[in-house]
Amino acid sequence: MIPSIRGTRDILPDEIDRWRYAERIIVDICGHYGFREIRTPVIEREELFAKGTGEETDIVQKEMYAFEDKGGERVTLRPEATPSMVRAYVEHALEQHLPTVKLFSLGPMFRYERPQKGRYRQFHQLDVEIFGIVDPLLDAELIEMATRLVSALGIESTELVVNSVGCPTCRPNFSRALLSSLGDRTHELCTDCQRRALKNPLRIFDCKVPSDQSIIDSLPHSSDYLCADCRTHFEATTSQLTAFGIDYRVSHRLVRGLDYYNRTTFEVLGDELGAQNALIGGGRYDGLVRRLGGPDRAGIGFAAGIERLILAMPSNSKRAGPDVFVVAIGTDAFEPAHLLARDLRHGGVTSCVDYDGRSLRAQMKRADRAGARYVLIVGGDELARGEVTVKNMESGDQSTVLRSDVVNRLREVMLKASLSDTR
Repeated sequence: MIPSIRGTRDILPDEIDRWRYAERIIVDICGHYGFREIRTPVIEREELFAKGTGEETDIVQKEMYAFEDKGGERVTLRPEATPSMVRAYVEHALEQHLPTVKLFSLGPMFRYERPQKGRYRQFHQLDVEIFGIVDPLLDAELIEMATRLVSALGIESTELVVNSVGCPTCRPNFSRALLSSLGDRTHELCTDCQRRALKNPLRIFDCKVPSDQSIIDSLPHSSDYLCADCRTHFEATTSQLTAFGIDYRVSHRLVRGLDYYNRTTFEVLGDELGAQNALIGGGRYDGLVRRLGGPDRAGIGFAAGIERLILAMPSNSKRAGPDVFVVAIGTDAFEPAHLLARDLRHGGVTSCVDYDGRSLRAQMKRADRAGARYVLIVGGDELARGEVTVKNMESGDQSTVLRSDVVNRLREVMLKASLSDTR
């Protein structure tokens, strides 16, 4: 046997129902907030992420699957989606074709990092981006959307954390204050943080090395160095969050791990995932579009790892079996049972049927294992009467329905159940 590559995993049939359920909710909520879907290639030019994500980030330095293709061009499997979304926005001049450029995508990303719970080398991500709007009320709206998404998935016990990391006007002062505060203690930090101190001091706050934490806790806060515009922007954002009735905590350590962030940053944290507890993270990245060759347009967005969202979802959420399992009793019922299954499927009712001529008991056990809501029994008596026996697998109730009516009756039942599930 040739096993799967370390850090990748198969999403098996028993799991896929939860994935589809989560993806349906994600697509619905994105639509409610006016987002349009976009799908970008999983392979891009390496320079897109070097310029976009940041040459000194761990992603670019350590984690990208980058290589030279057969044409001699440096390419990479995308490690995140934002630079690709920006590229598509610029390359296709989307601001000329969409009244408001609100985009979302779902798809696989690739990072060579240590696999752990909810974190893989191939993982799947929701990415949400908005271009061209500077208003801080949009920051609050996007954050509200992120909390709504988590809530719609049934995930409880979450915490919203927000911060402002300033802008090119005020961030240099903060960076100098960080280095001044570190003084001659820089050599006490881990090797990565010593490198960060030289290239991007703010990213020291991303460090998870236990021995570095006491030093990091003593460093200045970005909020104390914001310029007037950044302070006003952040206050307007948090004021609107309060108006939305959303609880939040300001954390000076929240800088995110990517170089392009400025002003608002935020994360929605869960308590089910251990150290890797960020369910959703994002923020504002004004300036990135220009850096990647486009016009000077504002940008803001967030990303959510689908694996982490599904791990955090309640265990009873949507393991969807078939609506109906059709049981055939006797060889004479075999063909009518399959015709009934076909008619149910054409009527929009998910249906399974036995293929092996098992006994009634064996077929009922199989229907139960499949998670069918109803069993339809077709035997000699039913065929003689032109009826079908319908059994509710949850309640155990059993009744007979005319064969000519059964498809419409089941469609009505499934519609009522679907409406009940969405309430």
